[in-house]
Amino acid sequence: MRTGLVVDDSAVIRKVARRILETLDFSVRDAEDGEKALAMCAEAMPSVIVLDWNMPNMDGYEVLRNLRQSPGGDRPKVLFCTTENDVGAIARALRAGADEYIMKPFDREIMMAKLDQVGFAVHRSAHA
Repeated sequence: MRTGLVVDDSAVIRKVARRILETLDFSVRDAEDGEKALAMCAEAMPSVIVLDWNMPNMDGYEVLRNLRQSPGGDRPKVLFCTTENDVGAIARALRAGADEYIMKPFDREIMMAKLDQVGFAVHRSAHA
């Protein structure tokens, strides 16, 4: 079973991303900040993480740094989410270990394309 973790301080974004991933046959959990996300990853590392960049307590960059520095073979695919079309921020995230980025707002088609780019074959016929 493919697993996902949606990390965003916006309940609406968490709900939308969670629903999209669930229609693509992912088992999904969510967290409203980076600290909770890292605790969840310590319990069970997901296959993919949709990670917001700007959050209270611990931002996405710090979460990503922690994930990529942790020992062990678990290396989830990370799609970092941003509302800013800032090439510098995107480059910084990719250098820090993000696998791909996704601009908000996003929809099911965009999410499917990004998942495909990071190696998750998603079927268009999955529950719409």
